[in-house]
Amino acid sequence: MPFIGNQPALSYTSFAKQDFSTSATTSYVLDNPVANANELALFINFVRQEPTTAYSASGTTLTLTSATASSDDMYCVYLGKAVQTVNPPNASVGASQLVDASITSGKLASGVLPTNTPAFYAYKSSGQSVSQNTYVKVTFETELFDSDGKFADSRFTPTVAGYYLISSTVSFTNHPAGAYCLIAPYKNGSAVFVEVNTNQSSGDADTKTTATFMIYLDSDDYLEIFIRHNAGQSETTRSGNEVRFMAQKIIGA
Repeated sequence: MPFIGNQPALSYTSFAKQDFSTSATTSYVLDNPVANANELALFINFVRQEPTTAYSASGTTLTLTSATASSDDMYCVYLGKAVQTVNPPNASVGASQLVDASITSGKLASGVLPTNTPAFYAYKSSGQSVSQNTYVKVTFETELFDSDGKFADSRFTPTVAGYYLISSTVSFTNHPAGAYCLIAPYKNGSAVFVEVNTNQSSGDADTKTTATFMIYLDSDDYLEIFIRHNAGQSETTRSGNEVRFMAQKIIGA
């Protein structure tokens, strides 16, 4: 039906209630004025009273037919006074009232959504000498980031159980023809697997080996990176992002 004026805001309605401190009397004062007794639902000891018979009301005066006792419980509900608000009452909105995909992450408290942390990225700031035919732990001196401080002394100890995506790369310069370079991720001091790359050229060439894998780590597990080569003499790794170690926790796994 058309009307003149502003569109009213959506509102939620509840009825006003008043509790009385009872005594041996028939007269009480109402918080809200009423026209007559029919605008009140009066309860004494949780029993509804009949309007005009058990009580009368006018303005802010409530008059009982029989006096109450101080031990009585008495309250009224104002049937003619609706309290309105544009906010829904507490605990009145459920999941079915929300539009699908309507809640953004900005409306959620910190820590509610899972994150892919702990996570880190570390790399070498200078070359490292590696003797041939020997497994040597790679030292990563520089951290690009370390979300939870779980990377230290070239060792990743996440302390949070779950599946992790791990990647590490090691490079050598002028690696002899036919010589291999392998990378071996170590979990708790033992090799998980070995990734090997061999210089297939006819002369010395740069050799890069990368290991990328997924692994389950318990709260007390740790990971380190070891390398080995057979170049016939000690070799020095490259540095910077060409010798790196990174990891992140996998969400939902």
